[in-house]
Amino acid sequence: MPIVDLMTEAQLDAAIKDLATRLGWLTYHTHRSDRSEPGFPDRVFVRGERLIFAELKNEKRLPTNEQTQWLNALCDVAAVAPHVVEVYVWRPRHLNDGSIAKALR
Repeated sequence: MPIVDLMTEAQLDAAIKDLATRLGWLTYHTHRSDRSEPGFPDRVFVRGERLIFAELKNEKRLPTNEQTQWLNALCDVAAVAPHVVEVYVWRPRHLNDGSIAKALR
C-alpha cells in the first residue's frame, strides 16, 4: 500500500501547515469544528493578494454535502476573481506529487 494511502487528514494538515508557514502564508484552521457551522473548509491561507480555501481529505473520503456546498459557493467566487481566490480539495497524493507546493508558491 502506498504511503499516501496511510496518511491521515491530521498528518496531511500538519505537513501543509508547515509548508505554508515556511512559504510565508498566514493560515487558519478551526480546531473545534463541532461547535461551528458544518462544511466550512479545513484551512484558509492568506498571503499578499491571494486567498486559498482548502478542504483536506485522506485518499478514501469524499467531501460531505455541506462541504460540497461551501466548496461550490467558494468556486463561484473564484470564477469571478481567479487571481485572488483559489479553492482546492487536497489529498496526500497532492502533497506527494508537488501540486500543493506549486499552489503555495
